Amino acid sequence: MYVRDARNRDEVWLLDRMEELGLDEASFRSRDYVIAVDEETNERAGFGRVRVHKRTETDGEVCELTSIGVLPAWREQGVGAHVLERLVHEAGDDAFEQVYSLTDRTEYLAQFGFEPVPEADLPSVLADRLDAVRADATEPEAVAPVSVPTDGFEMPDRLRERFKTASPRPSEEDTGPDADEMAEEFGIDPDDATYKYDTGG
Repeated sequence: MYVRDARNRDEVWLLDRMEELGLDEASFRSRDYVIAVDEETNERAGFGRVRVHKRTETDGEVCELTSIGVLPAWREQGVGAHVLERLVHEAGDDAFEQVYSLTDRTEYLAQFGFEPVPEADLPSVLADRLDAVRADATEPEAVAPVSVPTDGFEMPDRLRERFKTASPRPSEEDTGPDADEMAEEFGIDPDDATYKYDTGG
């Protein structure tokens, strides 16, 4: 497995997967995304986006990680973690010192070094975004801002090892209705999702 920048030919695939997972398509630009790919089959397993909010009168440019998803067959194998890692590194390469996320999966992000951000300390554009995200959320009180320095991202060894041997798992249709459901460590139920992330790590 590896993570690469999205290409123009990935655009339709990305939009279709985002619709399936109920993720945010606002201001879509395929060049903002990265995609996790199986190097043997070229099958795409997951994706995510760096969204740069333009400079305002009170704030400089702000970098937000958003629209992160992992396809069900690839969850619990470190795919989401490696998508996140690539996004943070790309933000650092673009001279951002800090990246933000607005999520209801703060515990998942904490393992990578993300920490809570007091709402009063948010850049104004993200304060506005937070209100909008909560308005669309099934559990608005669970959505909170977190951030990590671009040089402070930490990848747990267990997720790095999982990613090395990741492979698609049988679907529920193949395994029957009693098969264990894959945990959505960082995601939300796509039937209820109206925003953000859907990944199983």
